Amino acid sequence: MLPGSRRKSAPRLRLLVQGLFHRGSRPLHIVTFSVYNTAIAIHALATSTMADSTKPEHLNTSALGTRAYWDSAYTTERTNFALDPADEGTVWFSDAGAEERMLAFLESLADVDVLHKEADGEVAQGEEESDFALPTRFLDLGTGNGHLLFALREDGWEGEMVGVDYSAESVRLAEEIKASKGAEYEDVRFREFDILKGEAEKEWLGEGFDVVLDKGTFDAISLSDEKDAQGRRVAEGYREAVEKLVKRGGRFLITSCNWTEEEVKGWFEGSELEYEDRAEYPSFTFGGKTGSSVCTLCFKRR
Repeated sequence: MLPGSRRKSAPRLRLLVQGLFHRGSRPLHIVTFSVYNTAIAIHALATSTMADSTKPEHLNTSALGTRAYWDSAYTTERTNFALDPADEGTVWFSDAGAEERMLAFLESLADVDVLHKEADGEVAQGEEESDFALPTRFLDLGTGNGHLLFALREDGWEGEMVGVDYSAESVRLAEEIKASKGAEYEDVRFREFDILKGEAEKEWLGEGFDVVLDKGTFDAISLSDEKDAQGRRVAEGYREAVEKLVKRGGRFLITSCNWTEEEVKGWFEGSELEYEDRAEYPSFTFGGKTGSSVCTLCFKRR
């Protein structure tokens, strides 16, 4: 839901605020003000530990956790793109190089044959088809303008790619951007889908995806004040919803600026997902604490 590049000549002034939210008296980890292409990052480490429960304490709610906010944002992005096709929208966490670090992490898994950028091997007569490695299939949750999937294709990943978002305007924007690109992007698909309320269609889910991606989507869901049928904040049902989309042995790669590494583990470890690895980011020290403004963690489905 949070990804494109911004040109300084874009015909408007923007103020994008990432995560000026508090957990009680705890300031969140990063606030990014972006005016045109200039960003000022203000970092602050959380000063308390997790709540006593198995999951971290909730964030305060915000408009950024509502569908109306994102429909409005992507309506504006579509208008901007129509006026200037070079303006594909916002690349979230670009100041931290998050997308590049996610791509590098996935490349490292391909280097050891955990993932496959292209079809690998041949199915000789009499051999089992399972001996043939298909290209890695990707699902991008909260795809926004589809930038992360387009970047994967540009990096040589040839497998099926599906981007989903609960904002219809997001899906329209991603489709419009795709239509402006070359034939190699034609099979990148986008669907309007609410992961917390809908059932994935077998037609695009298949047996689950090799890699499910989240770049800021859980951050936004964490700001929603919606409740599920059990009376819980909807963020509490996100892990179970994600698990259904990852094939057994597949990976869930999540990037967050609203949660620390330990908090992300607190939200996603257990049941079907187990922590596997992390992408490296520069660290800083504030108030005697050391950490980073953004984290990217990889979980494997059992």
